[in-house]
This record gives sequence, structure tokens and C-alpha cells, in this order.
Amino acid sequence: MATFLYRLGRSSFRRRPVVLLVWLALLGAAVIAALSAPATKALPFTLPGAESQNAFDLLDERFPGSSSDGATARIVFKAPEGQTMTTPAHKAEVQKVTKEIKSGSDQVASAVDPYTAGAVSKDGSTAYISVTYKVTAAEVDSDSHDALDHTVEQARTSGLTVEAGGNAVKVESHGAAAEVIGVIVAAVVLVITFGSLVAAGLSLLTALIGVGIGFLALTALNSPLELGDNAGVLALMLGLAVGIDYALFIVSRYRSELAEGHTKQEAAGRATGTAGSAVVFAGLTVVIALAGLAVVNIPMLTKMGMAAAGSVTIAVIIAITLVPAMLGFAGDRVLSQRRVEKKVPRIRTVVSDPGAVGAGRSPMGVRWAQFVLRRPVAVLLAGVIGLGVIAIPSASMTLGLPDDGAQPTDTTQRRAYDLLSEGFGVGFNGPLVVVVDAEHSDDPKGVAGEVVSRIGKLDDVAAVTPARFNQAGDTAIITTVPSSKPASEATEKLVEHIRDTGTAIEQDTGAKLLVTGQTAVNVDFSQKVNDSLIPYLALVVGLAFLLLMAVFRSVLVPLKAALGFLLSVLAALGAVVAVFQWGWLASAIGVDETGPVMSLMPIFMVGIVFGLAMDYEVFLVTRMREAYVHGEGPGQAVLTGFRDGGRVVTAAAVIMIAVFSGFIGASGAMIKTIGFGLAVAVLFDAFVVRMAIVPAVLALLGKSAWWLPGWLDKLLPNVDVEGTQLATSPASDPGSGPESDDRQQPVRV
Repeated sequence: MATFLYRLGRSSFRRRPVVLLVWLALLGAAVIAALSAPATKALPFTLPGAESQNAFDLLDERFPGSSSDGATARIVFKAPEGQTMTTPAHKAEVQKVTKEIKSGSDQVASAVDPYTAGAVSKDGSTAYISVTYKVTAAEVDSDSHDALDHTVEQARTSGLTVEAGGNAVKVESHGAAAEVIGVIVAAVVLVITFGSLVAAGLSLLTALIGVGIGFLALTALNSPLELGDNAGVLALMLGLAVGIDYALFIVSRYRSELAEGHTKQEAAGRATGTAGSAVVFAGLTVVIALAGLAVVNIPMLTKMGMAAAGSVTIAVIIAITLVPAMLGFAGDRVLSQRRVEKKVPRIRTVVSDPGAVGAGRSPMGVRWAQFVLRRPVAVLLAGVIGLGVIAIPSASMTLGLPDDGAQPTDTTQRRAYDLLSEGFGVGFNGPLVVVVDAEHSDDPKGVAGEVVSRIGKLDDVAAVTPARFNQAGDTAIITTVPSSKPASEATEKLVEHIRDTGTAIEQDTGAKLLVTGQTAVNVDFSQKVNDSLIPYLALVVGLAFLLLMAVFRSVLVPLKAALGFLLSVLAALGAVVAVFQWGWLASAIGVDETGPVMSLMPIFMVGIVFGLAMDYEVFLVTRMREAYVHGEGPGQAVLTGFRDGGRVVTAAAVIMIAVFSGFIGASGAMIKTIGFGLAVAVLFDAFVVRMAIVPAVLALLGKSAWWLPGWLDKLLPNVDVEGTQLATSPASDPGSGPESDDRQQPVRV
């Protein structure tokens, strides 16, 4: 691996104009494809095998043309203080809006007058129009969104409070500005790390080219593959973060190779062969983790994972081809100004006693590593206990999917949600749809009446509507309104109780009960994700464990990496629960409503954070492994890893935290939660696990850390990530041709 990448790096450096033109051509093609592609749309949500999805399928079959999973909206009216919605003037305004909604879009199936449907609150203060669409929420076009927004705006001029909720209402995202801030922070960190604007700009530019190609390609493929908006956002988030990090590691190693006295072309080859090998295997762990999301068998989640994996793959290829090419264009400008002026290679400090505190010019990373090596037990206990305490809230985590009640308070969806809760009860926003399949029953109407009676006697039921049959008379719909919030544990238990009732009904009458509706979908989704978590964790960690054994030639180092990852993930989930469920510091990041943690979070944290955690493990520990293989003792190898990689890993973590934190500013609860969770997970994993717990464990293990049974050593492929073959190979590739760069002579102290 190292030899192949070494040659690839040298070739990219030597043929830099061709490499740059190829990538610019790919970027141009992606731009053209994205511009000519249909507009992106939300991904249709399906849950194969879930009861709620089976109910939707049955409704489509038995109620043809009803669009059971069609988009819906509720236009809510609130009368001024002291007035009611039943006055002639207010009634006329509502009926006018009803007609405008029907005529405003061809996608509208119906708009129901609240005065004929009984959609007026008992005190008369609130009324709502129910709007159903012929298409799913993913297929509502911009004209329909605009027509709905315009009608609501016009209605507000009447003096009534008018808001709109439901999945047909367009959701605006406000995370772009915050994401730009994250990129700016990344640029500042790169400048500080390299001391060179050119080196910093090179890392950013190559990352942006890669993420641009990936994002634009996904935009072009969105319609034919039905990828959805969230797939693009996740790909953008991860592609940008890892793209900057991968470029950072190769550029940093290139500068180190120059300091050892190699020519620029040789340094580019060696940087790609060593740091590039770490990039390839780190990227592979991320891709495994993301592609493994397919085991959950939720199409939306699978496509999000595959899209993000594609973006990471592009980032890896960019790092090992375009980055060495751009280094050729940069010349001496990739070095700090001090180094350029002095033209003196970096002084390499060798510390003979790993436990002694360095003096003078020892880098901060070396001094920190020396501290850990002197007190490994204390550092290990402090790290484990600290993360363990932060992880405590995760034990009380409840899962769910966000609804309009989780939207910011300044959105019309949230205001409509609150108005309906005040006028009709908190459970009104999450009705349950009970489908009675009485095809094999002798008395369908009698069965439906029995179902209504039994459901009405259950706890936490506010209201049950009479059964509504299809034309064939063999299937009925019964709407049940809970007494609790849609995302509450009480409502989840009610779904279970209704399904238990259905089991008894089927045994007595042969009729089947299926519970659906958005609330039931959320319950089924959470259960499906929970059931898949352990198999997914076993698959991802198992494959990555085998990969890391081949990389590190060790059993204990990959085991330590996996256990450290689990600790950082639990701590991150604890922080998510404390903020989004308990409400600690929630207002500081714009969380207006606390509630269950998004169902996707545990599996997202396992998948994405595992890949990113292995990034830091590979980048830091491969340098230690390289030093150990080349003859250094275990303690000295740890110091070498921190001397060459500590500052770079720190910078990479700060960059990734900045990029992920940018998404906390998004209005969508899903993206906000993911952004926060990933940011704190990287914080814990990079600075506590990899920078403290890892060197402490390696110090305690000593040489046994690199132990590998002989029989296993023969079975595992030799990937040579540490570049052993490069250390024994000639300084230049025989087929590379002459070089114009002067060789710099190293200075050793």
C-alpha cells in the first residue's frame, strides 16, 4: 500500500497540470449535471415491514384515490381576545380561505370547511381547515408551497391569527450562515497550524473541490435515485470535515519530509505513502460505518449512508492525488515564512527518557505525552471516570422523531401546533389512525363498533371517532386522539395497548387491526432502529477491528480503539440527552422545546463517530507504530507519535468540531441534533480518548501493545501503512526522471 501510494504521490506531483485539469473537469461536469437536473425534493418515507407502513399500503388498496400517505396541512385560525370564530365576519373569511386553497394548486385533493366538519373548538376561539394533497410530502412542488404561504399571508390581514402546520408546509433551513462560520474557523486553525496562508488555503481548496463534486453529483442524482435533501446535507457535513482533515495530514507530513532533507517530489511521494496510507484506511473505516447503515433496512437511512460514504470516498481520492499535485504548484510557499527565510530544516528533538519533562524547544504535544507517560494510571482513571459521569444521562434516554412541536417558536408550524394544542388538547396534533380489516369477518360493522368501544375505554384516550368504511364495506378507519403529546411515552404506550386490543379482536372475530398515522410511524421507526442497533454495531466494529488489526499488526490496539470509541459515544449521547431531553443549556443552542431524543441519533452516533474516531486513531497511532517498527522503544514511540501527530490531530479535531457545530444553527431538529451530537463526540473522542486515554493505555501495555500471534500475523495481509518499504527503498523512483529541487540537509540535535 505505502509503495503504491508513494508512486501515486510522486506521479501526481510530477504531472500536476494534468491532475488539476482532470479534477477541474470533473467539477465542471458536476456543475453542469446539477444545473440540468430536476429540483431536489424530500425523500419519500417508507418503513418496509412495519405495521404502520402495512396499514398505509392497505388503505391505498381498499380506499383507491384517497392518498392515505398524501401530504396534509392544517390552516389554524384564532379569533381576537373576547371574540369567537363563529361570528359571520370570521366565518366568511375562513370559507373564503377554504375556496382559495382548493383553487390555488392542482395538487390539493380537498380542503374541508371547519364549520361543516366540526373543526371548531368548544369555546369557539379556534378553528382549522384540513387540507389534503394528492401527492406525498416529498412531491409537493414549490408552486403549491407558494400558494399555501400566500393564502395564509393574505388571511392574516383580516385581523385573525392565522398559522399553518403539517408536512405540506415548507420547512426553511437557516444553517448556511453558521456553516460558513465553521469553515472560517477551520481556515483560522489551518493558518495557525501551518503558519502559512498557502498551506492553509491548499487544504481548504482541495477539500472544497472534493465536497463540491460530491454535493453537486448528489444533486444531479437526487431525482433518479430519490436521495432526498438530508442525504445531501449529511454528505456535505462529512465530506467537508474529512476533506479538510485528510488534506491537513498529508500537507503536514509533506512539510516534515522536507525537514528531513528530501526533495519536494520525494517528500510528496513519501507523505502520500505514509500519511496517505493512514488516510486511505481511516477513510475506509468511515465508509464501512456509513455503508453499514443499510442493515437497518430503512431506505431513507440507507441512501443517506451511501451518499455520505460516496462523499468520503471522493475526499480520500482527492487527498492522495490532488493534494500532492497542489503541493507541486505551491513550492516553498507551503512552508511557514520563518522556515522560508531561514531555509533550515526542522530540528528534530529526540528525548531519550520518555518520562522526563522536556525542556527548551520540546513541542507542547511532546510535553503532554511525557506527562501522561509519567502518570498513566491517574490519566486513565480521570479520562474514564470523567466520560463515564457525562454518559450517565444516556441511561434515561427516550427516543422519538421530531414533529412540529420541536420546531423553533418563530415558525408558523410551531405556532399552529401550539394553537391546536390550546384549542383542542395536546394529543390533537398526533392522532392515531386505526385501520380495521374486516374482509374475513361476518359482521364488519359490528366489529368496528366493538373496536370503537374497546379503544374508548383505554387510558390516555381523549376521543374516538365513529368508523368510516370504504365503498366495499370491508375496511374501516377509526381516528383516535390521545390525551398526551404525540412524542410522549404515554402515547407510545397507547399505541401498544391498541395493538394488544387488536390481537384480542382478531382472535375473537378474525378481523385485523393496524395502527398508523404519523405518531405510530414514529413509534415503529424508533423500534426498528433499536432492533437494528446491536447487529449494526457488531458488523461495523467487527469489520473495522479486522481492518485495524491489519493496519497496526496488533490485537490489543484495535481492542483499545473500539472500547475507547464506545466510551466517547456514550458520553456524547449523555450530552445529547442532557440538552435535548432534559433541557440543560438548551436555549444556548436554540432548542425551544425539549422531548425525546431523535430516534436516529444512537445509530448515527455509532456509525459516523466510529468512523471519525478511527480517523484519529489511525493518524496518531500509525505514527507510533511506524516509530516502533523502525526501532524506537514503546515510550519513545508514543512521544514520536505526539511530536509528529499531536498538533495535527488537535487541529483536525478543532476543524471538525467547527464544521459540525455550524449545523447546530439549522432550523430542522434532525440536523441540529446531529450537528451537536457529532461535535461533542469528536470533542470527547479526540481530546479525551485519543489524546489522553490512548497514550496512557499504551504506556501501561508497553511492548505487549504491539503483540500479534504468529499464526494471525501470517493470515493478515501486510498493508505496510508505516512505510517500512519506503525506509529501505531508494530515495527516488527510478522511473521518475530528474528533479530540479535541491535536496535539503537535515539537522539533528
